[in-house]
Amino acid sequence: MDQIEKLLMGIENILSVASDLVDEVARLKSVEGECKILKEKIFMMQLTRAEQKAFSLAIDGLSTLEIQDILHKEECTIKNQGRNILRKLNTPSMSEAVQQFQNLRQESPQKLIRTS
Repeated sequence: MDQIEKLLMGIENILSVASDLVDEVARLKSVEGECKILKEKIFMMQLTRAEQKAFSLAIDGLSTLEIQDILHKEECTIKNQGRNILRKLNTPSMSEAVQQFQNLRQESPQKLIRTS
């Protein structure tokens, strides 16, 4: 086997490894996305379905009055759900609760992987 054949075999090997790495990066990005979705679901599972609906609208930036109109609920019901959400999430304000949720989306992928 001459030098050119050895060189070509080496290049083929490098290309094969590079292709495997590209596939692995794609798989890891998919896993990262799935982890974020699961974290969001776990976060929301702390709340009742009615609280989840109200909180989802708060995440979208709607006011209590707008949430009340969309959900066709009384003001006292929406305020009570808001208090329950704050208590369950241990936050003093709805804006902080929304920020907690949004932080899940922005969390670094390295925090999803535990290292020893």
